[in-house]
Amino acid sequence: MKLHSFDVNPDPKGDAAESKKINWYWAPVFCAFWFLLFYVTVIPSFFSYPETLRIRDEKAHPDEFIGERAQMQLLGLSSIGVKLTGTVENEVHALRFLLNEIEKIKSASRQDLYDLEVDVQHSSGDFMLWGMATSYHNVTNIIVKLSPKNTSSESYLLVNSHYDSEVGSPAAADAGVMIVVMLEVLRVISISEKELKNPIVFLLNGAEESNLLAAHGFITQHKWAPNCKALINLDSTGSGGKEVLFQTGPDHPWLIKYYIKSAPHPFATTLAEELFQNNFVPSDTDFRIFRDHRGVPGLDMAHALNGYIYHTKYDNFQNLERGTYQTTGDNVLALTWALANAEELTNPEEHAEGHVVFYDFLGWFMVAYTETTGIIINSIVCCCAIIFIFLSVFLMSGTDEKDEAKPVYMQFFLIFGFQLLTVAVAVGLTILIAIIVEALSMTQSWYTQTWMIFGLYYCPMFFVLALGPGLYIHWRKNKNTMGLNNTIACFMHAHCLLLAVICLTMTGLGIRSSFCVMIAVFFYTVSVILNMAVDKFAKKDYYFVIHSLCQVMPFWFYTYLSFLFLTFFIPMQGRDGPTSRPELLLSIFSILCILHFGGFILPLLNKFRKSKTISSIFAVICVVFIIIAATPAGFPYTKDVTPQRYYVLHTERIIRDYAGLVVKNDTGFYIQPVDTRPYSLDDTTLKDALPQSWTDEQCASETFCGLPLYNTRWMDWKNSMKWVPASRPNFVIATDLKLTSKTYINDTHVNYSFSLRSADRAVIYIDPHNKNKIVDWSFNRVMLDEGDKPPYFAYHVYSMDDTPFQFWIQVERESATQEGPSFRLGVGAHFLYHSHTYTQEYKNFLSSFPDWVYPTKWVASFESWHF
Repeated sequence: MKLHSFDVNPDPKGDAAESKKINWYWAPVFCAFWFLLFYVTVIPSFFSYPETLRIRDEKAHPDEFIGERAQMQLLGLSSIGVKLTGTVENEVHALRFLLNEIEKIKSASRQDLYDLEVDVQHSSGDFMLWGMATSYHNVTNIIVKLSPKNTSSESYLLVNSHYDSEVGSPAAADAGVMIVVMLEVLRVISISEKELKNPIVFLLNGAEESNLLAAHGFITQHKWAPNCKALINLDSTGSGGKEVLFQTGPDHPWLIKYYIKSAPHPFATTLAEELFQNNFVPSDTDFRIFRDHRGVPGLDMAHALNGYIYHTKYDNFQNLERGTYQTTGDNVLALTWALANAEELTNPEEHAEGHVVFYDFLGWFMVAYTETTGIIINSIVCCCAIIFIFLSVFLMSGTDEKDEAKPVYMQFFLIFGFQLLTVAVAVGLTILIAIIVEALSMTQSWYTQTWMIFGLYYCPMFFVLALGPGLYIHWRKNKNTMGLNNTIACFMHAHCLLLAVICLTMTGLGIRSSFCVMIAVFFYTVSVILNMAVDKFAKKDYYFVIHSLCQVMPFWFYTYLSFLFLTFFIPMQGRDGPTSRPELLLSIFSILCILHFGGFILPLLNKFRKSKTISSIFAVICVVFIIIAATPAGFPYTKDVTPQRYYVLHTERIIRDYAGLVVKNDTGFYIQPVDTRPYSLDDTTLKDALPQSWTDEQCASETFCGLPLYNTRWMDWKNSMKWVPASRPNFVIATDLKLTSKTYINDTHVNYSFSLRSADRAVIYIDPHNKNKIVDWSFNRVMLDEGDKPPYFAYHVYSMDDTPFQFWIQVERESATQEGPSFRLGVGAHFLYHSHTYTQEYKNFLSSFPDWVYPTKWVASFESWHF
């Protein structure tokens, strides 16, 4: 039997082995081949969009999404400007615009086939979110129900997105484009003769950016909410492109079944779902509200291209990717029709059968199966890999005698150990580089120049994974009875065994993303089986060709995932907070990506002459890129395209003692950096900021540092905040807190009632003194019921209503004889959209920021009392 190798009769001697190597100048061609595969396939697949259908072509495309109409509607919606909850732009102008567009759709609809009902909801309520007792008053929803005529179905499909925006953003992508997609889907279905079995509820909600308020108002209070049995949620964290399906269910695999059947442009992966649900993404969507408060299963989809513009003034109509309308529209229309006609919609709980593993391949097709099936597939593939790898090693001995094969096995286990060491060194070196980059304050050099990732974190992996086998071959050149080609094959065998163990471990831990590892194991096992079959019957050696061809598909898959991850996650690192570890995150992702394909391609470089020199080129590239990161060329930010983010709040702080006397009243600019370079303005704009000792002193003595923190994430970032003294800001309304009653329920329990007149976004901090306890209050009780430790954080939003906010707090005092106040109460008032109140000093300060900085700005105050 012919040996399972590149050459049939390997010579173990170094010179002879060297003579069988390929000339060194073919190595660049080999590397260029793989880079070419990436550039001609992966990138074009990612940016491929269908042709946008025009209004003039509508008659030729019945029952199809017309992208041009959605584009024109978005132009009108985004031209309204910033649409914060509670503003005239959001509550009047946007509302009027959308109702007008809906009325046009209703007038043109097939009223003989459908009933189209429109409702405007104003809701108030409370719930627990992100460690905050959240409450709201008078937020707006526009709800449209499209029902087939004379239907008796009480099962509705819910399609949701939001039209409100964040501070300073026209919100064309987040999520204006999803709103106009919904409008066009509504129009197409309402004039179609295609079958529609169940009603569809289109929820255009007006308070998502203010902590998912309007979705809560709908799902907990609206008359149609109890009938909504499944959900399509649409959102954005970028400027369009393809919408990625990143959350499903939970526990409803039938939803993915319809996605696969209906979505013409699939773009989905379980990996994104597990990353999102494990807080790798610094955002959330209304999907959480529908899932947690009504148990509505669904599909959560969002755009993520060019996330640099997310929640900035650059999220405008001009910057939206033009292929977005038709791509997303085609998918949402087809999916809406499919789910509205699904038999499972009648009683989804009967089909709640566990989680799903799903992923697309370069957007060409979808793969999906149940979690149980995934466990079976992973187990079978890994077991087959182990069996065929050891069979392949046995055949390398060229004998049927087990005793004679023993030296080959011994060498293989030695190679396996060496490959483990190689992988460990590669991983360690890459992580070490990330740690060094962080320690030298060179973080985020890849923020604008994303290609920096290649040199910083891909090249060290390439270097070690290629050099490791080369060092072993050189070390064993006079002792290796296996030959050069079989040695290279054994390194790849060893790598496959390592991945098989990892895959089985992840599967045992219930990690559905283990399919990523299984794919690498599967394709390598296929190449092993094919090569053993070809070796048996063919006279020539085709191992190199067969192995390389079997690596094309997984190479595409992993480089596609890598490109997606970097495209989506790099912009997110600019808003993930100064306590994040972006270098470590991206280096670990680079490691995980390369391990899946690099261990099967890079060892082949040792088939070329001067292999160690060739491998060392990757190390040289890495060093060069580290030097670039340390120079001005590695500066992360650029004007308008990739700016650095800061929150800049013109703030007044008033702090009182136990007797109610003001002991501290200072004013200034509260600056909160949002990424890992909080020092970038220390010598310019922030040169007059107070020292770090001031921040430490405030945080030690005051609740939540005595600052108007906007959410609980800011508390984690407090050590990087800056305070620049300035004159007092102007306020639309001064915070006015009144104790309206103090009632003794018994000797130790006291009820305090308050009336608060303040900004329409108020954060209330509650901190009991000594051993006192907050036992009840008018806010949402989850925080108290779950035993959260004080201080507590409550968040309240008013919309178009200036009546005082009434709330009460019940305290259990330490003893009946206790003297002095029971707790400290702080109020942070946030005026997010009152730019007409900005002082000239504030405007001058904002203008002092470099053009590569994007300051999110508003006026705020903090006041505290003791009661």
